[in-house]
Amino acid sequence: SPSTRNCPCKMTQLPPKSPLASPVSEGTNSRVESLDNLSMDSFWLEVENIKQSAEAEQEECSLADVKTQEEGEAEAEWLQDAGLSDLLGDHASENDNIVLLSTLTKTQAAAVQRRLDTYSRSRRRRNKHPVRDVRDIFGVVSSEETAAKKEESSPDQLWHNLRTSSVQKKTQDYSCTVRNPGKEEGFNMDVAYSEQAAVLLKGSFLSESRRLKDGNTLTKFKIHKGRLGVTRIGDLSAQDMKKIPTLALIELTALCDILGFELKRNKAVKLKTTEKRLFGVPLNTLLENDQKLLPNTKVPLLLQSLLSCLEKRGLETEGILRVSGSQTRIKSLEQKLERDFYTGLFCWDEVHQNDVSGLLKRFIRELPAPLLTAEYLPAFAAVQNIPDLKQRLQALNLLILILPEPNRNTLKALLEFLSKVVAKENNNKMNLWNVSTVMAPNLFMHKGLPNKIPEGKEKQLAEGAADVVRIMIHYQDLLWTVSSFLVAQVRKLNESNNKRYQFCDKRIKNLLRKIHADKDKVEKSQAEPSKIVKVHASLLLKDSLEVHLNNATRVADVLRQFQKTLCQNGWNLVNTVNLIKCNNSMECTNLLLYEVGGNIGEHCLDPDTYLLDLYHINPHAEWIIKQNPSYPRMF
Repeated sequence: SPSTRNCPCKMTQLPPKSPLASPVSEGTNSRVESLDNLSMDSFWLEVENIKQSAEAEQEECSLADVKTQEEGEAEAEWLQDAGLSDLLGDHASENDNIVLLSTLTKTQAAAVQRRLDTYSRSRRRRNKHPVRDVRDIFGVVSSEETAAKKEESSPDQLWHNLRTSSVQKKTQDYSCTVRNPGKEEGFNMDVAYSEQAAVLLKGSFLSESRRLKDGNTLTKFKIHKGRLGVTRIGDLSAQDMKKIPTLALIELTALCDILGFELKRNKAVKLKTTEKRLFGVPLNTLLENDQKLLPNTKVPLLLQSLLSCLEKRGLETEGILRVSGSQTRIKSLEQKLERDFYTGLFCWDEVHQNDVSGLLKRFIRELPAPLLTAEYLPAFAAVQNIPDLKQRLQALNLLILILPEPNRNTLKALLEFLSKVVAKENNNKMNLWNVSTVMAPNLFMHKGLPNKIPEGKEKQLAEGAADVVRIMIHYQDLLWTVSSFLVAQVRKLNESNNKRYQFCDKRIKNLLRKIHADKDKVEKSQAEPSKIVKVHASLLLKDSLEVHLNNATRVADVLRQFQKTLCQNGWNLVNTVNLIKCNNSMECTNLLLYEVGGNIGEHCLDPDTYLLDLYHINPHAEWIIKQNPSYPRMF
C-alpha cells in the first residue's frame, strides 16, 4: 500500500479503541482481509486528484486549530449535547433533566452515569468547586447499603455490574437478533440497540461476525414491523424530531460502551468561510439563500442541479464519478456558476458529464465543514471497527439521526443518486464497490481537519471508509428510519413535559431503580377490545368519518373506508385518487393518515399501523387524513 501521503486534506483518523475493544479487532482484520480482492485503485486515484486540486489552491486551505481537550472537557460537552447540561452546575435545577432521565433504558442511564462520574472526578482533581456526587443524581442508598455501594461506586465496577446483569436477562424478547447467515434477517427497532447488544455480549455474535463477501454481496435485512408500524425520517413533526438527536446520541454512546468502543468526537470549530455564494459556503447559508427563491427547499439548489444533470445525461456514461474531468474546465465552470447560477443563465447542456461529476465532488469537499460534520466524522469512520454488520447498521442509523437536518437531507439526496449510478452498472461499469471507493475520499477527507494517518494503516483506513460508504448507499432506506424505541421515548418525553414530575426533596430518588423496576414489569393491557373513533378530513369531507376499531383495523383499512365514503358523496376517484397494487391489496397512495396531539406532535402513520393499539398508547390524539405532499394537489 502507498506510504503516508502528503496531502493537505488528510483522512480523518479513527478514534483509538478502548481496552475493551480487543475481542472485535480480530473480526475487523478478517473483514479487511476479505476485501483484498477488491481493487482500491479508484480510491487512491481519487486521493491523488484531490491532492492535485488542493495543491493548486493551497493558499486557500487553512487548517482549523483543533485544541486538545482537558480531562473531563469531553464529558462536559457530551452532557451538554445530550441535553443534560443542568447536571454540570453546582446548584443546578434538576427538574429539567428528570424528564429526560426518566425515559432512559438501563444501558442508556449507565452511559450517562459513567460520563457524569468521570466529569465529577476530573473537577475534584483540578480543585474546582465541589460537584454533586453522582449518587445524588441517580439515587440515594439506605444506610444499610452504604458499605456495599461504596465498594461498587467506581465507574468500572458499575459498568461491570451493568454488563453482567444485562447478559443475565432473559433473551426471548430478542429472538430476531439471532444470526442466520445467508438468509434474510429481521432488524429489530422495537428494543434499544444497546439493550440488544448487552444481551448478545456473551453470546456467539463476535465469533460469527459477518464477513464481507466478494463483490457486492451484503445481507438482506427486513425491518420487523410491530403493531405500530415503521416511522421514517420525515414522518415526525419538526418539534418531535428536535428531540431525536439527543436521544440518539445517548443511545449511540450506550451502544459503543457495550461494544467496548470509545465514541470520539471532534470539538466543533469555526472555520473561515469564503465570499463565494455556492462553493465553500455552509449548508445553512446555502439553504437560507435558496429558500428566498424557493420556500421549503431542503437540499441546496446547486446540488439538486448537479444531480439532475448527471441523472439525465450521465448515468450510463462509462466510468462516471471515477473518470476525472479537466481541472481547468472544472475551475472555470465553478466561476461561471458563481456568477450565473442564480440568474438562470448557466447552461448545463454544454457541460461534459465528467466535469459535472467533478463539480459534484468538489462541492462536497469544499463545504467549510464535512458533510458528515466535523464533530461526528471520526464516529462515522469508526463504524468500520464494529465486526457485526447489524450493529454497524445500528450505529450508522443513530449517527444519521444525530446529523443536523441540512446535512442529513443533503446526504440522502447524494446517496439516492449514487444508488441510481449503481443501478446502471451494466452500462457505466460502476458497481457498488467502485462508487464507494471513489466517493469515500470526498466524504472522509477534509482540509479543515488536520489529522494524520497512522503509519502502515493507510490501506485499512481506506478500505474501511469505502465500506462505510458502501453500507450507507446499500442500506439507506433502513438507515433513514426512526426506531420505534426512540419514538416511544419521544412520547414519554412529551407526556412527562405535560405532567412535570414533582419531587418533594428536589432529587431523583433512586431513579435508576424506579425506572427499571417499571420497565421490567409486563404491562397487561386492560384496554377495550373495540372502539369507535372519529377521523377528520376537513379538506375533503364536511363531517368527520366514524370508524369502528378492532384488533385487526389498520390505517390502510381506514383509508379504503374513506375512499368508499368519497364515492358515496359523488367524488370521481379515477381523477382524484391514485391507486396501486400493494401487498395484494389496493391502497390509496396520495392520502395519508396523521396522528396529531396527545403525546406526539404530528406523526404520519404507516399503512400497516394497527389503530386500536395506537389508540391505547395515545388516546387523546386526533386522527386527520391529509393529502400526500409528494403528489399533485387535488384542488
